[in-house]
Amino acid sequence: MNNSRREFLKKSALAAGGAFMLASSPGLLSAGSSSKSAFDFKISLAEWSLNKQIFGGELDNLNFPVVAKEKYGISAVEYVNQFFADKAKDKQYLQELKFRADASGVESVLIMVDNEGLVAVQDDAERTQAVENHYKWIDAAAYLGCHAIRINLFGSEKAENNVEGWISAGTDGLSRLAEYGAEREISVVVENHGGLSSHAGHLTEVMRQVDSEYAGTLPDFGNFCIRRENNERWGDSCAEQYDTYKGVKELMPFAKGVSAKTYAFDEDGNESSLDYKRLLTIVKESGWSGGYIGVEYEGDSLSAENGIIATRRLLERLREELG
Repeated sequence: MNNSRREFLKKSALAAGGAFMLASSPGLLSAGSSSKSAFDFKISLAEWSLNKQIFGGELDNLNFPVVAKEKYGISAVEYVNQFFADKAKDKQYLQELKFRADASGVESVLIMVDNEGLVAVQDDAERTQAVENHYKWIDAAAYLGCHAIRINLFGSEKAENNVEGWISAGTDGLSRLAEYGAEREISVVVENHGGLSSHAGHLTEVMRQVDSEYAGTLPDFGNFCIRRENNERWGDSCAEQYDTYKGVKELMPFAKGVSAKTYAFDEDGNESSLDYKRLLTIVKESGWSGGYIGVEYEGDSLSAENGIIATRRLLERLREELG
């Protein structure tokens, strides 16, 4: 790569980075490096942590890998398809995104896929369409060098009290996606992301029935609300909550990654709403090691920049303590 190209990438990162400087966080460049301890994981950055900046036009998806490395010292990224929703088949766009990641020494880990239909809906035709809508993202993930896409295993909100129907439809939809993914060596992972997908017991039953090495889970520490007020999938008020620690323990045997959701921190740098040491102990005791834990800050008490840094520091500290 020529010097002008390198300078372009550097300037892009600095422009998107704002006033927060790398020097303000000692040891930042060590993020994502492998530990030699028994409990080993790498750190990635979930793009959703910067959703306000991207939706607001302050950061472009193409620059996300550059910013992850230059600003946060994180050498692996998890994309969100909402930020390049019309680009799944745009080879020129994907080539540029891959180039910027590769040039920055950043690994593309996965693509989080939303708004492509209900993979666990009981209507056969609608479910088939949703499954086929996801194929292009599996292809895009393969091109970018990812190991997986993350999907939502949603059914009709009106029918989500039909557990057996959801499990049956979800097993069919995920099985077909895993079969397509296997042809491209891309795993299809399900996040606990609301509704019945946040009931870890039901989701693990789907995993057992699918029984594919290309299907798995992405346990998210903060998404165990099964039902919200007024039966809405999204919102602030949770009417029925699955036990977070029980849920993580149940999902870890199928995990192909972990999402470290954070909201707020105390003065000692601990997540104030979740017992992170307990959560990472569960991860360690599951035998899972060596993969990526994704930083996903979703709070309001800190800026996105500082929330990402606080989450990264917490993960690094606990990796050392639990190792």
